[in-house]
Amino acid sequence: MGIDMGHYLEKILEGLIFKSRWLMAPMYLGLVGGLVILLVKFGQEFIHIAAHLASFSEQETVLSLLALVDITLVGNLLIMVIFSGYENFVSRIDTADSEDRPEWMGKVDYSGLKLKLIGSIVAISAIDLLKAFVHQSSGTASFSTEQMAWLVGIHLTFIITGVLFAWMDKIAGHGSDH
Repeated sequence: MGIDMGHYLEKILEGLIFKSRWLMAPMYLGLVGGLVILLVKFGQEFIHIAAHLASFSEQETVLSLLALVDITLVGNLLIMVIFSGYENFVSRIDTADSEDRPEWMGKVDYSGLKLKLIGSIVAISAIDLLKAFVHQSSGTASFSTEQMAWLVGIHLTFIITGVLFAWMDKIAGHGSDH
């Protein structure tokens, strides 16, 4: 009888642990809210650019457009985390019959998600670094040598991290799946 009770408690515990994955769902909904916030910020920036286009210099226009690209890349990053995270850790998203379903959806495992995330972070960092260099060269901002070195160092750290992640995945045998 003690064995049956232990088996019963084990099944209850395992069921509870398995169902606990749904605690992540509100977090993914929160990230959807983050997309709405990004959309508002994108709209504000776009309206600002449109309103001041005639008075902007070429560098100011480029910097403003880089800000839009930056916001868009962060949005793409959120989409990847929302879709892949939800499908990998909570439940499959049943949109297989939709012609709009992204081709990568349902195919990106945790390893692939990790590489896509670091790739997006490197791209965002590169844009921020480019904006800092443009600001510096145009004289609209004055970064110290130490601040610029930090920006470059952080960007290089992201690049090295991405290369190490890819290398570890290759060693683990995940490299051919992407």
